[in-house]
Amino acid sequence: MSKVKEIISKALSENRSKLLEHEAYKVLEEYDIPVPGYGLATTAEEAVELAEKIGYPVVLKIVSPDIVHKSDVGGVILNLKSAEEVKNAFNKILENVKKHAPNARIAGVLVQEMVPEDVEVIVGSTRDPIFGPVVMFGLGGVFVEVLKDVSFRVVPLTERDAEEMLSEIKAKKILDGYRHIKPRDKKAIVKIILGVSKIMEENPEISELDLNPIMVFPEGQGAKVADVRIIVKKQ
Repeated sequence: MSKVKEIISKALSENRSKLLEHEAYKVLEEYDIPVPGYGLATTAEEAVELAEKIGYPVVLKIVSPDIVHKSDVGGVILNLKSAEEVKNAFNKILENVKKHAPNARIAGVLVQEMVPEDVEVIVGSTRDPIFGPVVMFGLGGVFVEVLKDVSFRVVPLTERDAEEMLSEIKAKKILDGYRHIKPRDKKAIVKIILGVSKIMEENPEISELDLNPIMVFPEGQGAKVADVRIIVKKQ
């Protein structure tokens, strides 16, 4: 059984519909989608060890099957720049969660590379009852929330499909380079879209997948997924 199938089977056997963050990043890695440096820590010492290995700054996030919005329970602390800050943040997160979600099961704390801010895009996928898996692309932040500026394709996608998706959004000029904004690495986005298409095609248990935001760097410098959500259900 492939690593991805193992992860999905484990989640379903534990009656979980959502993959934990470190599991979701592992799925992306298996499909060659660029993710930040990350690791799961169960002690403050482990968190420091991981942070030293990943390199500062890092972000710490609570990992729990019972917590949907981590920020609401004080389960996220950003921009940590030293071992001391990581240690304090680890303890603070556990304290916050104990207070705001006392019954939540805790798998640990995710230590993750703090992805530098850049142009944000979103790639997502759901399963349509008629068309099957559909992939969505748009610019992140306000563009997707307010303007609903997105494009769609039915899986499986070709490279040409992915390239067309990039050119169909109204805000495409931002990717092409506009005034002080340099052209973004569109090849990197195309690769991520194709990776998502493949994940959905090969894993029918995945019902939803959201990569939001993906930071897209200038041309030739790639892109990196800063946050991921994967929902699974029994077939």
